[in-house]
Amino acid sequence: MSAGQIDSREPVLEAHGVTKTYVLEGMEVNALRGVDVAIHKGEMVSIMGPSGSGKSTLMHIVGLLDRPTSGQVILNGEDVSRMSPNELAELRNRHIGFVFQAFNLLPRTSALANVELPLVYGGVGGEERTRRAREALERVGLGDRTGHTSAQLSGGQQQRVAIARALVNNPSIVLADEPTGNLDSKSGVEIMGTLQELHSQGITVILVTHDDRIARHANRIIRVFDGQVQADVDVADRILAASETAEVVAE
Repeated sequence: MSAGQIDSREPVLEAHGVTKTYVLEGMEVNALRGVDVAIHKGEMVSIMGPSGSGKSTLMHIVGLLDRPTSGQVILNGEDVSRMSPNELAELRNRHIGFVFQAFNLLPRTSALANVELPLVYGGVGGEERTRRAREALERVGLGDRTGHTSAQLSGGQQQRVAIARALVNNPSIVLADEPTGNLDSKSGVEIMGTLQELHSQGITVILVTHDDRIARHANRIIRVFDGQVQADVDVADRILAASETAEVVAE
């Protein structure tokens, strides 16, 4: 967001004065140093920075995978900073869908069964699990690949299975950590198109990346450096994956 601009939309996720300190071999490492961030409902935001900048630590904290040393994290108006691990796990399962660079799929398990996993952990019954998993796979264009294992799918298809798994609990936020990092350029464009489509449907999408071109698929970029927010700006030259796809086809 540009300096001085006020966003009237409802914040879905906030960090206030967040710090994170690790002790490594007897030395303190300050991974985050007083970070303030607000992400609003329906935004597509990139958190960008080089290796060691603190962006991954910030992702773990806003994704409720870790707790800050100090400061507040607020999800849908509720302070989650000091919740127990079990409470955080329950909130994650209900509100946040994760997409990781390495896909994290069970290799000899069908796409359908991989997508069902969050529902298994949530205690959802078999028929309902299958119905919702099929719908999620259809949503990412893999309705005809439900019985395929990871070994029978391309890298781009595996990442779309991972996105379907992230969607199966109907989260309000999808958090994608370097989602194109293990993909060729064509598959990467397809994945960014899928994430932009989800954003157009009203889902809040948070991208974590070191790649400026990937970051510019979002509407807004939060740049992190040395554990602090260096810049928080709207994207003036946003890249639309649909246009990239057309260019690839033309080639």
